[in-house]
Amino acid sequence: MKSYKVMLIPNKKQRTRLFQFAGSARFAYNWALNREMTAFKNGEKFISEYDLRKEFTLMRNSDEYKWLKKISNNVTKQAIRDLGIAYKNFFEKQEKTKIKYTKKKLAYLARIGKSPAVYDMNGHPKFKCKRKNDYSFYQATDKIQITSTHVKLESIAFSRRKNRQKLNWIKLAEVGRIPVGAKYKNPRISYDSLNWWFSVSVEFEPQKSEGKFTESIGIDLGLKSLAVCSDGKIYPNINKTKTIRKLEKRQRRINRSISRKYKMNGKEGEDRYLKTKNIIKSEELLLKNYHRLTNIRQNYRHQITTEIIKRKPSLICLEDLNVKGMMSNKHLSKAVQAQGFYEFRRQIEYKGEWTGITVIIADRYYPSSKTCIACGNVKKDLRLSERIYRCEKCGNEVDRDLQAAINLKRYGESKVPVR
Repeated sequence: MKSYKVMLIPNKKQRTRLFQFAGSARFAYNWALNREMTAFKNGEKFISEYDLRKEFTLMRNSDEYKWLKKISNNVTKQAIRDLGIAYKNFFEKQEKTKIKYTKKKLAYLARIGKSPAVYDMNGHPKFKCKRKNDYSFYQATDKIQITSTHVKLESIAFSRRKNRQKLNWIKLAEVGRIPVGAKYKNPRISYDSLNWWFSVSVEFEPQKSEGKFTESIGIDLGLKSLAVCSDGKIYPNINKTKTIRKLEKRQRRINRSISRKYKMNGKEGEDRYLKTKNIIKSEELLLKNYHRLTNIRQNYRHQITTEIIKRKPSLICLEDLNVKGMMSNKHLSKAVQAQGFYEFRRQIEYKGEWTGITVIIADRYYPSSKTCIACGNVKKDLRLSERIYRCEKCGNEVDRDLQAAINLKRYGESKVPVR
């Protein structure tokens, strides 16, 4: 499956309808979650998805909730189904992480008057919130139609007149981005506080690798440079460029401005603040700046990973980085987050799968930087500040990142024979 996500360009009437659809999906999801939690508190059995949908249909036909009839039935049905999937995933996770107590621990809990927790409640489905930008809904696969420039959604227009039916067709921001006439799955429409997006999955035939490949690539990810390849190719850190620094500076300045405005509009003796139109404008400006930063970084990662894949290497070897451990360092956490190591790895993996290239993930504790490429000596006391590796045995001097990339290449070749 290939997933496509394209920005929509709706007019005012279409935007209004999109918000109504998203609000109805959120209402149905929250209603179903509330029914499940109420049943659990009352000691009743878990309500099946079928029963929930049946009950919701009866409620939808009542006079109190007649406004739901203006929304496509598939939107609310899928929202309830999504809750069922969320509960299924939660219970499967709980069975794996079920807390097991020893007799000694149970006796201690009984002594202090506490009941043992059988399940860890992390990951339990939560209510969707309008303030937290939970705007998304599903469209029925058999109802949508896609052209190179537009997508037709279900029930955007009430009237069946031809001139009104045009409202169902929403313009796409990219021409020819989504394949026309393909088999589509799970179409979704979402809102990111600025724009509406249309995402859909398309079935495709995976490509088979053609010809013999002799070159393999090891890639070392880092903070000084985003990626260093074993063939000597270096991809610099985009976060050190003038454009990114300028945008980050602007973001800090807008943040300070918003903070001052909130403070000026605060009520004396109260912790509440008035949200003026100027504050709303500034927050929208901040959001646009943040999105631009994110898009530049994401586009740069896509350019690098695509360029590496186009070389058609026999295999690519990456290191399994402990990103969570790196984020715990307060001096490096911001830089690590901006680099997006996991996203880089994810792109290499799925693009490699598309083109039939083998991707090897080296063990987290493999000493790629500490192992000399000349003699194989492992320097255990190598510090992070030492950018040049100097071997104590053979005297070899090499850049530590390049050495790590070469060692990763050799690691990958040892796991899979070169074609």
